Amino acid sequence: MYDVVRMKLHDCTTSELFQILKTSPHGLTSSEASQRLQESGPNEIENARVHWTHILVRQFKSPFIYLLLVACVLSLFLGQWIDSLMVFLFLGINTTLGFYQEYHSEKTVQLLKKYLEIKSTVIRDGKEVELDVEQLVPGDMVRLVAGDRIPADVRFIESADLLVDESVLTGESVPREKTTVILAQKPDDIYSASNIGFLATTVVSGEAKAVVIGTGKNTAYGEVAKLTAQTERMSTFERQLSQFSKFTLIIVLATLALLIIANLAIKRSPNFVELTLFSIALAVSIIPEALPVVTTFSLSLGAAHLTRKHVVVKRLSAVEDLGSIEVLCSDKTGTLTENKLVVDEINSKDQKLTALYASIVAKPSHRGSDPFYEALVQQLSPDQLIQVRSSVILREFPFDPNRKRASKVVKISDKKLLLVVGALEMMVPLCKSSQHTDPALVSWVKQKGASGKRVVALAVKELDSKFTNVTEDHLQFLGAISFVDPIKSTTIAAVHQAKQLGLQIKILTGDSKEVAGYVAAQIHLIESPHAVITGSEFEALPTEKQHAAVEHIHVFARVIPQQKYKIIQLLQEKHEVGFLGEGINDAPALKIANVALVVRGAADIAREAADIVLLQKSLKVIVDGVKEGRQVFTNTTKYITATLSANFGNFFAVSLASLLIDYLPMLPLQILLVNLLTDFPMIAVATDTVDHEAVATPSRFQLKNFILFSLVMGIVSTFFDFLFFGIFVRISAPVLQTAWFMGSVVTELGFLFSVRSRLAFWKASRPSNSILILSALIFGLVILLPYTVIGKQLFLFQSLPLAYLIVITILVTGYFLVSESAKLLYFRERRYDQPAFLSETKKS
Repeated sequence: MYDVVRMKLHDCTTSELFQILKTSPHGLTSSEASQRLQESGPNEIENARVHWTHILVRQFKSPFIYLLLVACVLSLFLGQWIDSLMVFLFLGINTTLGFYQEYHSEKTVQLLKKYLEIKSTVIRDGKEVELDVEQLVPGDMVRLVAGDRIPADVRFIESADLLVDESVLTGESVPREKTTVILAQKPDDIYSASNIGFLATTVVSGEAKAVVIGTGKNTAYGEVAKLTAQTERMSTFERQLSQFSKFTLIIVLATLALLIIANLAIKRSPNFVELTLFSIALAVSIIPEALPVVTTFSLSLGAAHLTRKHVVVKRLSAVEDLGSIEVLCSDKTGTLTENKLVVDEINSKDQKLTALYASIVAKPSHRGSDPFYEALVQQLSPDQLIQVRSSVILREFPFDPNRKRASKVVKISDKKLLLVVGALEMMVPLCKSSQHTDPALVSWVKQKGASGKRVVALAVKELDSKFTNVTEDHLQFLGAISFVDPIKSTTIAAVHQAKQLGLQIKILTGDSKEVAGYVAAQIHLIESPHAVITGSEFEALPTEKQHAAVEHIHVFARVIPQQKYKIIQLLQEKHEVGFLGEGINDAPALKIANVALVVRGAADIAREAADIVLLQKSLKVIVDGVKEGRQVFTNTTKYITATLSANFGNFFAVSLASLLIDYLPMLPLQILLVNLLTDFPMIAVATDTVDHEAVATPSRFQLKNFILFSLVMGIVSTFFDFLFFGIFVRISAPVLQTAWFMGSVVTELGFLFSVRSRLAFWKASRPSNSILILSALIFGLVILLPYTVIGKQLFLFQSLPLAYLIVITILVTGYFLVSESAKLLYFRERRYDQPAFLSETKKS
């Protein structure tokens, strides 16, 4: 980065500045500017563009995608076009979704250029000209007026009543006074330099002349862009899915290898073709090819529900990630507070007169607005507003950081007055009255300052007609006014709800320590308003203490983008982190967070880096989103658990049974049909209702929990599969195959109704209509299919007598009851786990 502090461009004189940058008050010549443009490059953010083909290829770099591709090829090899087409459809949905998400996110950096697509008034060859900002170079002289966006990092050399809104970069809610004064001390960070202006910030009032000291990537904004561009984020859900698919692939390949070796060792003359087809069918049957569809459907439903609650979801998997967050980091300005000043209190014997005179001083002399003026005029009557507008400014002394006050000589009606507004301690020597030293007033000012409010004092002096006494002495003290950025009405309740959901909330703001502490204490986030650390204090801590700080401290003030980024990085070592922000300064933190949230009025780059956009500026919608995310997570885990347990149970039982008989216990086509039919109600899991206990705490996918539970339930499934085998194997091959087919489908349907809740099935929430209807249809089809011509001729089923159906019914009922009992026993023994289904959960 073009380090302004290192180059000492903030504390050198104007002549020294010109010498360092090799420029002059008349600016550069065209030839000098052209040469520098070749050396420094255009004033823009350059980033390597990723071609859409690269993004598309990335969609196939996943073990689960490999599984689906293998399943599709194997189905084609078996001649099962329908099954192959369904797998291909699932693959297409997953790939399309991933491509859209990544392609859209790659546009984030390109959006930075929108902040540079403006004209700027530049002095070239001694003349003022309008140039595209891309043509600016270090050493250029620019003129700025109210409403202008600062086109580069600049050092101010002339200014009048200059206020700059830096909230988009620093997060600070109140515009900063800017000056040409050389800084006496090195600032804590570059954003504290009052004589420096930053790219993409906006002049609120006043005017200035400034020299360009940094362009493009060599600016504070350029560093933010660099962080945003270099940050790569993988969804928590995507990591979990990759983990699950690798596990499935290893189990399938290992089991099939053992099956083939065992068949070759046990059977004297095995049918290699038949064995190969059987192994391929088993492999296809165990692959949960509907998982992408279930997930996409669940996420889409969740996103649709959130849309009705004024939340726009840009990255679908963020819905599920939202349910897993344990820490929510939020910028204060515009999120917890209103991002506007209001008058808190007027301490004066004549409040109306104090508000009137203060409004006249605060009224901008140039184009633009002043937040203090906008707050003060709300206290005025219509007659007073007319007085303010009709007052004549005869002389003006703008705010000066050294004087810490601003003065105006005004004519109001027939009176000529000197009005002075500033910090109370600077007004003390100027006033003739002792009122300003009243202990009660001093205590009031200290109390307001400690609570994060901004206080200004006002004094007046009546002038004679010849202005012989225009000096800032013997002033009459009128009173003091405190200002505050009010907390939103919904914030306190939302923070309370977040705590009930097990969410830690941390404030990361560019505002002062006092303001941040006051807000945090008011919303009951911290007990003491002093429990705050600044970004520079945090940066000075040793590494081990930084880790401790992010865990135990909830409010970070005066943080710059790089510090927000680091805080979230450290938190992510132990937690799933969501970040809520809205400024340019938030973009890197938004992109690295597990879930990135912004409000509707956020800066474009922040909105593009986000996963979720809140159309209403309220924490309540985040709470609703967390609940929705946990419901999606729960339904997705229902599918994984049901398929993993049932499929593995059947997989191992059929594999072992094949070693005990001279024919296949189930034909390859029948195995694929079981897989196909059970997929339909499984997909409907996405619409299922969720128990309240499942959304009560943050939950995280843990493969070991799935393996353990699936092992327990798989043993139950395998036991009942062998009961089917033992009862029907003595009759005939077609009877065994038909009975086992019917039993496999119906037991999997029953198992779904058991595994959908960790509660006893009669205490669980009612299943969705989609599950009930599809399950009934599949059950009816399975019962009827063996008696149809298609079932007999295509799938080689055999009609079963009523007695056999009764036996199957008894076995299925027994399986359901034993599975239900095993489930309840499993959760009772593991009752230290939190309620979220089959997940690792944590309490804040």
